Amino acid sequence: MSIKSTAAFLLAASCAWAVSADTLVLQSGSRLEGDVVRIQGGSVIFKSDELGELTIKDEKIVSIETKKSATVKYNDERTAEGVVAKNGDGYTLEGKELDMKTVKAVNPEVEKWHGSLNFSGAVARGNTRGEKVAVAADAARRWEKDRFTSNFGYFFEQNGTDRYNKKKTEDRIELAAQYDHFWVTKVYSYVNGKYERDGINDLQYRYRLGTGLGYQWLEGYEHDLTGKWSFNQEAGLTYIKEKYEHLKDDDRLAFRYAHHLNWVPRWIDGLAFTHNLEYLPDTDNWADIYLIDADAGFTYDLTKAWQLMGKIEWDYNSNPGPHTKSSDFRYMLGLGYKW
Repeated sequence: MSIKSTAAFLLAASCAWAVSADTLVLQSGSRLEGDVVRIQGGSVIFKSDELGELTIKDEKIVSIETKKSATVKYNDERTAEGVVAKNGDGYTLEGKELDMKTVKAVNPEVEKWHGSLNFSGAVARGNTRGEKVAVAADAARRWEKDRFTSNFGYFFEQNGTDRYNKKKTEDRIELAAQYDHFWVTKVYSYVNGKYERDGINDLQYRYRLGTGLGYQWLEGYEHDLTGKWSFNQEAGLTYIKEKYEHLKDDDRLAFRYAHHLNWVPRWIDGLAFTHNLEYLPDTDNWADIYLIDADAGFTYDLTKAWQLMGKIEWDYNSNPGPHTKSSDFRYMLGLGYKW
């Protein structure tokens, strides 16, 4: 290829790129060129030619111009294709007004696994000798019509005046998983299972296997003042089989009610609150025999991969094993890695 032909080709390619590049104008008057990667959660992720990938709050943006088609995913999981732009009057899709309150994301991120591993511990030496360890992990994935969630917890503590007389005060492990299938936008069926062992409460094992229906009231709903909300409720039946030390194993059928809340405040970046509740009364004697599992906690992003995590867990068993209490609290404050 001749020098003139090469120059002409490069000129044509640069012109074509310039035409296809997205343009973003800030309130400061700055003008950026590059690509709109995603619009979600009141922010625009923009890949600038000079500055790399940026996350810019929506209120700081005056206009977005592009000629490229984008995918708009609504809160009810509907999708639409077209050119999304922004001007002084708000966002538009193919020139028509686009209400961003109804939109989950523009160019939504490809669904993938995400989760976290959190750890806290303490060591005492001197007049008191002891160790305390708490590990909590979770993993989840959301597809268009399916969702999988799982979590794991391990809690251990021992104390004494020297290494020879240390006594365990906590020794608990639990593992749970749930699979949901959405039949319509907000209604889903679920199957779940859970395993528990508690050496302090003499619980050798407790297995749960359940199924039922759920309703997703909110999923990533953006509120102008309070932030992002997700909330769902579930009801169904659960089979429970358990064994306490020195007692025969027992099995029963229980009703199940559960709800799950997630709140990301708008005014503090990186902060999120969670609350979960599960109530399982026995089908034959629901007033006297029941289990309650509840927790409330928060996470705060220190970096993109590391977070501070705090949580309070409460377990209540109306019919506990011999010489054990019905109510059990656990507290955790630690560092976590998320992906």
